[in-house]
Parts: sequence; C-alpha cells; structure tokens
Amino acid sequence: MVKNKKKILIITIIVLIGIAAFLAADRYLIKHVEISNVNAYSSAISTEMDSNQEESPTESIIYDDWNYQSSTLSISIKEYASGSGENALTYFVADVVLTAATQLSNAFADDQFGRNIIAATSQIAEANDAIFAINGDYYGFRTDGIIIRNGIIYRDVPARMGLAFYLDGSMKIYDETQTNAQELLEAGVWNTLSFGPALIVNNQIIENSSKVEIDTNFGNHSIQGNQPRTGVGIIDKNHLIFIVVDGRSRGYSMGVTLTEYAAMFKELGCTDAYNLDGGGSSTMVFMDRVVNNPLGKNKERGTSDILLIRE
Repeated sequence: MVKNKKKILIITIIVLIGIAAFLAADRYLIKHVEISNVNAYSSAISTEMDSNQEESPTESIIYDDWNYQSSTLSISIKEYASGSGENALTYFVADVVLTAATQLSNAFADDQFGRNIIAATSQIAEANDAIFAINGDYYGFRTDGIIIRNGIIYRDVPARMGLAFYLDGSMKIYDETQTNAQELLEAGVWNTLSFGPALIVNNQIIENSSKVEIDTNFGNHSIQGNQPRTGVGIIDKNHLIFIVVDGRSRGYSMGVTLTEYAAMFKELGCTDAYNLDGGGSSTMVFMDRVVNNPLGKNKERGTSDILLIRE
C-alpha cells in the first residue's frame, strides 16, 4: 500500500513537471503565429495614402558609414565614449530628419505577427531594405498593449503608457487605458509602441521613472539600474533622435540608468522621449551594418520587431 502511494506521488510529480515544462515552452519558446504573411495582410487592407506615396529620387543620395543625405532624408550618427572599467560608457546617437512621417515604419521578424517569433534586428532590416533601424518594443514577448503598425491595427489590449507616431510627423506619449486602437487610428496614428517608461513629456523629465515596472512576468530582466538602452525622442515634427546605449560590458560600456538616459535626450533638445526594449536587444543598424556592439560581444539577440527608415 505504501509502495503504491509512493508510485502515485512520483507519477504525479513527473506529470506536474511535464505540464510546467510545456507551459514554459509554450510561453517562451513555441511560436504562436497569428498572421503568417504580414506583407500580404497589410496590402489587402492598405490605405489610399500607401498607394499614393511617390518614389524618392536616387540621383542626389550621398552617404558614408555614419551619414546619409538625400532630397527627402537626412541621417547623422555619432558615437560617444567615456570612462573606463566600471565607469566605461559607449552610446550611439542618430539624428534623423524625415520629409514624410511614413518614412519611419515597422517590420516584424520573418514577416509574421505573433508570439515568440524572433530574428536579429539586422536580419529584419535587410529583409525590408532599411537604411536605418533599431529594435522595437519586443511586442511578441507579451500579449497586451495597443499595437498599430504602418497604419494597421494588430492588437488592442490597453495596458501601459504607450508611444504613438502620427502622420503629421509628431510623436506623443499616451495612456493606453484611456483610449483604443481605432480612436488612435482615426486621430492619424501611423505606428504605436508599447513598452516604456516615458522619459520626457512636454519638455519635463519624468521623475521616479526608475521605479516603473514594464513586465513582471518570469523571464523578463529588470529595466532598473545601469542597463543597455534603446529609445527615441523628438525635437520637432519629423525630426527624431534615436539613442542606443551599450551595456553590461566592463571596460567597454556599463549602460545607464533611466534618469541618466532621459538626461541624454533632454540635452539633445528633445521635448518628448520614450524608452524601448533594451538589454541584449539594444541594436542600431545603418546601411546593413550593426553600428553598436550589443553587450560588448558583437552578438545580436533576436527580437520580434524593429523600427526602420527607408526612402
């Protein structure tokens, strides 16, 4: 009788471990594809605005490893480095001026929408002919947030402070729980990102941003303390600043706190700024080249989505 009880207990434990392992794999490893061909899907419901975009002239394009200049687009990237040892810091600033808000767009890993679908930022950028790209909000790590990409609604589950890019070239930080995707689309939103926290709003650095939790679920690294960072700020309509900070690499770059990160955008003249997915995801790509050095290891971590710029 005792032996039978022991056997039942062992079998029960094994079953529970198996269930836990499956649930963990299902949450973090197994792909969940909701849309298998985003390009075809978006084309089927594309707006008039998309079809009316004009091709940019190519004869006036001038570029090198750090700059790109055409009649419709200007990109200038600078590297900054200081300190040593545990005080080492390296980051990259891209100053971007667009002529049309739609030049800033989004792309998904493998051209699919869903969870646990990932690819390197540089791979997604190359597949979408990007001149410039950064990692996005890693929407595929969670199931909530308002996700509008290139004028199309993909998810409408309000959860946090989000970021919206508008067709008039403006950028606004907003409370997702006070609106919905359709209202945003009707107001002229082109893209949204759902991560955070907000760094600067209406010229004011947000206090206590270092205490904000974006995700508390298992498998998520804290965004507090000195970390690698990716973020975007705005100076004026169609004039954007992207900053990627490398980190977690002693002697090369240890990263920055959210307060320090906000101060970087403020110093560059940004009126609003927003923090995106960071850590090992933090990547900046320019002309098919990874500009930064992720975690000091020259190795990208897969992500679900990117922000990109093209003519």
